[in-house]
This record gives sequence, structure tokens and C-alpha cells, in this order.
Amino acid sequence: MPRKDDIHIDPNGCLVSFNNAAKEFNAQLRDLCDELNLELKNATVVYVDIYSIKYNIIVNYSKYGFETALMACCGYGGPPYNFSFKTMCGASGYQVCDVGSNYISWDGVHYTEAANSLVVSKILTTWYSKPNIAFDYFCNV
Repeated sequence: MPRKDDIHIDPNGCLVSFNNAAKEFNAQLRDLCDELNLELKNATVVYVDIYSIKYNIIVNYSKYGFETALMACCGYGGPPYNFSFKTMCGASGYQVCDVGSNYISWDGVHYTEAANSLVVSKILTTWYSKPNIAFDYFCNV
């Protein structure tokens, strides 16, 4: 576990080390999908960059109609995160926001229905996919 002095947060309030790990994982996953597409001639493996979608939503939260980027709707502790490992959503003392659709995070771990709907709409654009194949492609068998 890193010491508090070792934790680096980017300008958007996100943990740099966790984001770097996610980006490295995604780079390797994208490369693996490329390899599989070369080897499996009768299959199509689609890589979707979920990290970029979710980071974009956090960075541009107000553009998408959210009140805050990182605060959980259901949790404990109030701003800036309303999250505590000691008092999670559903535990004694937790608080729930009035309108969950105004938040990206439901409980500090899971996205709200509104945020998940936005993620899905971005996936369906295929802008974050490699190859950029519309999902109806897979229905035309």
C-alpha cells in the first residue's frame, strides 16, 4: 500500500498510478486483440477502450449533466468523494443523494444507471473500438 506522501493525483482528481496501470493493461489487451484477429481468420475480436470513455466522462462531467466528477451518490464522508471503506453504501450511517442520475458513481465503485447509459452510448458509436465495426455487423450472419 503506498504511503500518503507517495500518492499522486492528476488535475482531475484521479490516482495517477491506478490510471497508468489501467492504460498499460489496455495497451497490452489491444495488442492481444490484434494478434487474435491475425490468428483467428474466422473470428472478429473487438477491443473497446472503456478507460478512455470513462475518463472522458469524469473530465467532462458537467458537459454530460453530472453535478460532480468523483463524489459517490451513496456513501459516507461527504465531499469530495463521499466514500469510506469503513462505511460503505448500505452500512449504518451512509447517506444517499436525492437524484442518482446527477452522479457518475453510485457507491464509489459502481457507475450509476445514467453514467452506464452514457458509457454504452459511446461504445455503440464505435469511436472507441478497434476495429470500428458497428454491432449490427455481428447480426448479419
